[in-house]
Amino acid sequence: MKRLFSLALAIMLLGVSAEAAQPRLKIEHVEPLSWWVGMTTPLQLMINGEGVSSYDVQILPADQGVEIAAVHKADSPNYLFVDVKVAADAKAGEYTLRFTLGKRRVDYKYTIAERVAGSRERKSFTTADFVYLIMPDRFANGDPSNDNTDDTQEKVDRSKPGRRHGGDIQGVINHLDYIADLGATAIWSTPMLLDDERGASYHGYSCSDYYRIDPRYGSNELFCKYVDECHKRGLKVIMDIVPNHSSTSHWWYADQPFEDWTHKWESYTQSNWTFSTNMDFNASKADLYQMESGWFDRSMADMNLDNEYLLNYFKQWAVWWIEYSGLDGFRVDTYPYNEKMPMSEWCAAVMAEYPNFNIVGEVWTSSIPQLAYWQGGNFNKDGFDSHLKSIMDFPLHDAIRSAMTESGNGGWGQGMTRIYDVLSHDFVYHDLQNMMIMAANHDTDRIGDVCEGDARRMKIVATLLCTLRGMPQMLYGDELMFRSTDRSKGHPTLRVDFPGGWQDDERNLFDAAQHVGDEKAVFDFTRRLMNWRKSKEVIHSGRTLHFIDRDNTYAYFRYNEREVVFVYVNNSNVTHEIPWSRYAEISEGLTVGRDVITGEEVTMAGKSVEPMSTLIVEFER
Repeated sequence: MKRLFSLALAIMLLGVSAEAAQPRLKIEHVEPLSWWVGMTTPLQLMINGEGVSSYDVQILPADQGVEIAAVHKADSPNYLFVDVKVAADAKAGEYTLRFTLGKRRVDYKYTIAERVAGSRERKSFTTADFVYLIMPDRFANGDPSNDNTDDTQEKVDRSKPGRRHGGDIQGVINHLDYIADLGATAIWSTPMLLDDERGASYHGYSCSDYYRIDPRYGSNELFCKYVDECHKRGLKVIMDIVPNHSSTSHWWYADQPFEDWTHKWESYTQSNWTFSTNMDFNASKADLYQMESGWFDRSMADMNLDNEYLLNYFKQWAVWWIEYSGLDGFRVDTYPYNEKMPMSEWCAAVMAEYPNFNIVGEVWTSSIPQLAYWQGGNFNKDGFDSHLKSIMDFPLHDAIRSAMTESGNGGWGQGMTRIYDVLSHDFVYHDLQNMMIMAANHDTDRIGDVCEGDARRMKIVATLLCTLRGMPQMLYGDELMFRSTDRSKGHPTLRVDFPGGWQDDERNLFDAAQHVGDEKAVFDFTRRLMNWRKSKEVIHSGRTLHFIDRDNTYAYFRYNEREVVFVYVNNSNVTHEIPWSRYAEISEGLTVGRDVITGEEVTMAGKSVEPMSTLIVEFER
């Protein structure tokens, strides 16, 4: 008996000793930050705290329809992944996550809220929208007090193009009326989540915390206000997200939950950026692996979406931001560099929660077949379906930019023929409605630079964006023909500050009364077209009929059963008479229309168009 008692005492003391050896638990992170009743997406909490894997966990109260279904340990002892079942009739409110180890007990409050009515059915961006792209750091500084914060590394230095300049969410809010008046109906902002690099962090594409708005931009609460203020003005909000890589300054980087949370190499290995390896039957597995698993940059750890816990994390994270802030869409950065099957699953999961939601992926390629491969529903030979609803039309982007440098009399494969050629491949695409078209973005040379400051060319670009098929996107300031400060120095110099966004700016170009010369001409023309486009169903969903010419002109019609819009682009340096009779298959009976820009009546017979200009005429059937 004594032996049994001694053995029991030893076991008890050993347990007490083990408990005492554990540091006192402090829960550092629980993500998602909160949840809602009535969600389709399963809830799996990622819990982080030193030694947390040694603790038992329960959720209280236990009789409200919320319960723990499973607990999973990670490779690191400082994480737990907890599956939480939320019944359809669960009671919304504050719950307690209770962690116990022997006599130790730590409580953590967690909110499961009521879902906003109609959230699941929310609408998203479509071809009826015109998307305005901003970089918040370069748009406007509405709150100078957050230019520098104690908990972030990089400080404001507006004298250097590659440093923080101080733009923020409040600055965007302050100028939403300008954006709405311009005619935009949606805003895509480059990432606003925390990017805490020592330098060049203003772009936001190296995320240091997926659940926190960068304090130099504002707060999570201010972001929600920004979304609300946009909605009051009829503006949709598209969030830019980056599942492919996170920052090496992310709080989890030094202690990752699993050994395969990020892709690791014996020495730094960059992606080969050859995403054709995804559909190339001849590609080596080694090339495909380096494309998916190589790093984008030394400070950007490549995420491994083949890890099921990480994939769940990103599914919930996307859904959380939509539900929490009221988002209307996502733009996914560097889409093909992610593992394609997990990303397909990710897209499907977001769409399962929000059937009307739209996600556009950055697929930067000039190859039309390779671009088409990534759009959900495409008939790919390998059977792959990305479930990605929308793609960015870089082939058209390239054609527009090349055409704007060729103002002569054209020829085979030159000038406006480039755009005709791109649209002649529309048969390759699964869904022409869900293609984002643009002439520039934050990663390309300013279209004002491409057009060499020629207002006539800028008007041609505006004409194309407002009348071609797809969802148009414009980079902030292109409506005013912004140009880079020094093209030879790369991205930072094209991402110029918007004059008037800072208190000490000499000019305020948010004020139309201060527009002068060519910038005024381009702005007025662009504003007129963007606002006209808002109500034009024939542009949003009408078909296209175009005619080939090799004299650097381009004629096309957008049409439906009720309306016809005729567009004639003369990109040459001579006047051209419109050959109206040549378009008889659609133009017969259409003799008098209305000039969209001037509002005047137009008789088409004998009508001429001056060099480097356009004519847009609308007709009723």
